Amino acid sequence: MVLASKILQVVNLREVLRSNVEEGARALLGCHLVKGDMVAQIVETEAYTWDDPGCHAYKKDRMKNMAMYGEAGTAYVYFTYGHHWMVNVVADIEGRAVAVLIRGAKPIAGLESFRANRPNIAKDRDLLAGPGRLTQSFGINSVHNQCDLLNSDSDLSVIQTGYVPDIVVSRRIGIAIGKGEGLARRYVDAHLIDWATRHPFNSQTFRGHHFPKSSRVR
Repeated sequence: MVLASKILQVVNLREVLRSNVEEGARALLGCHLVKGDMVAQIVETEAYTWDDPGCHAYKKDRMKNMAMYGEAGTAYVYFTYGHHWMVNVVADIEGRAVAVLIRGAKPIAGLESFRANRPNIAKDRDLLAGPGRLTQSFGINSVHNQCDLLNSDSDLSVIQTGYVPDIVVSRRIGIAIGKGEGLARRYVDAHLIDWATRHPFNSQTFRGHHFPKSSRVR
């Protein structure tokens, strides 16, 4: 893992997503994902591009991934592994399949609603730690596909907060061999890494870096 330098929260998130998916993936860290009374701070993202073997649109037509070709800042929601929804933020120009997967988040508000959606989860830190867990906890499904995430009036939205994270970069996780598993396109808020997807990469984050104990999950 590499500890990246701090970045400033952008003024126009849509433009950042449109111009550079990796910068967009970084800029989404610290933003709030909002649905009804449920609010969570995004702590983990991954970037995918049309020419990337790990991308859902790689060498495919548009029938199943049409939303991924849409306007930057809109949602691309798809079903995978037979029982998981995945929520992505579309990036790049219209007509090019590029998106940022939201992998993990920390609950901020609406904890009872999150728990109601995932009643068998014992620890709050496990509610949104992983893309399938996140969508289940939020109740995200195909209804939210193509919604404008950067419109606060949308049922599902992304709100900027002004929070500036310390960003850690690693190879993506859960990627099969030959699917771009070596690309360093996973971004995590180092201070909130305990709320991200569990993975051995995470323990390497703190090697040589020291963060306030208060930032860790107790």
